[in-house]
Formats: sequence, C-alpha cells, structure tokens
Amino acid sequence: MNQILNKQVQFRNLGLVNYKTTWDQQESLLAEIVTIKTANRSRPAGEWQPTPNYLLFCEHPPVYTLGKSGRESHLLANDEFLKTIGATYYKINRGGDITFHGPGQLVGYPILDLDNFFTDIHKYMRLLEEAIIRTLAGYGLDAGRIDGLTGVWLDHAEQQNPRKICALGVKASRWVTMHGFALNVNTDLSYFNHIVPCGIADKAVTSLEQELGRPVPLDEVAASLRRHLADLFEMNLVGSITD
Repeated sequence: MNQILNKQVQFRNLGLVNYKTTWDQQESLLAEIVTIKTANRSRPAGEWQPTPNYLLFCEHPPVYTLGKSGRESHLLANDEFLKTIGATYYKINRGGDITFHGPGQLVGYPILDLDNFFTDIHKYMRLLEEAIIRTLAGYGLDAGRIDGLTGVWLDHAEQQNPRKICALGVKASRWVTMHGFALNVNTDLSYFNHIVPCGIADKAVTSLEQELGRPVPLDEVAASLRRHLADLFEMNLVGSITD
C-alpha cells in the first residue's frame, strides 16, 4: 500500500486517570485511524489522507487487567478484597496475562499506524522493550530480555534473582496498535502480591525506586523514555508534555 507516510506522533500526558477512560480513548483513536485507512482504499492515490499517530503517557489508580490469553485464577483476590485495597479489575482485549497498574507507574499507550513505520509486530515489541532498556541504563541498571518472556527484566543474564520491571501487552488491528507498556518507577509493589504477575509464578517484580533505594521523579523518567522512543522509531513527537 503506497500510503503517505506520517512519522509525526501526537504526544499527550494524561496524568492520573481512570483505566476505563484511557481504554475508551485508545479505542476511539484506533477507530479514527482505521476509518482513514479504509477510506483511503477507495480514493485515488493522489488523494490519500495521512493517518495520525498518538502516544499517551499516564498513571492509573490501582487496577488489575487481564489479557485475553490470561487465566482468571491468576487474580488471587475476590471482589470484596479488591474494594478493601481500593483496586478495580478489568478483562481487556490486549495480549498477555494479568498485571497491575497504579500510581507511581509510568504507563505508555502508543496508538501507531505501523504502516507509517514498519509492519512487524515482533519488531514493534522489541523496540518498545529497547526504549525501556535504554531508559533504565541511564540510571545505571542493566536491564534486558529473557528468552520466551515478554517485558523488561533485571538479572536477565545470570537469572539468579530475575525481576520484572516493565510489563508489555499490545493489540493491533489493521496494523494500528493500542495498549502498551507499564514501567514500575515508584509503584507500590505490594499490590502484585494479589496476582500471579503476567502468569509467571516463580519470578519477582521490582521498580526503579526499589532498585535505587530512592524515589525517582516520574516526569524525569518519562522525558528519557520519550527521547528513546522517538530515536528508535524515528518518530517526530509533537504536543505538550502536560496536555
């Protein structure tokens, strides 16, 4: 498809926002992009409209989300207990198993038309991971991948005490992505005690704060991560960091 490539990405920092609100927003943006792509098929090549791209950063109030391939038994708490810890629960349409989102966690939702970049979901996932790895390297942490396990890990090489610091789960429709990644910065890790994180029972979860022994400004981490995403995807990020 000889569409007009658009590597401009609208960045929006949503702050602390309800999970369902951002899920609905992602669905709306994805539908907008797919509508343009569908309409372009019936237009002469010279009249094709470029498709937009978006990158949303946010934090969520405590919430557990279960991907379409996950097991409900990996949520180790009932509805009444969730109320006592102020958490909600959603079954959602991304890949992967169960995870937790909460304050102090940097959540990123790229809504990209991969026809503007490359049509390769494997490459897309690996570049998201690489942006996280490079961001963590800036704090002196040697993060990386573990074969067969999505996400970003510490002690990924020796695996004496492997710890996940960033979870990934995405969905793509007509090469348009949604959902994304969740990087634990100053996250309250006790919430992970109530799930089998990402369906992996024998590995721990960690955060930047836990590894460094100090809180880390979320906006500082976000600025670094934006730079690495822009570099790796060769995207032009536009928009206010405080929208």
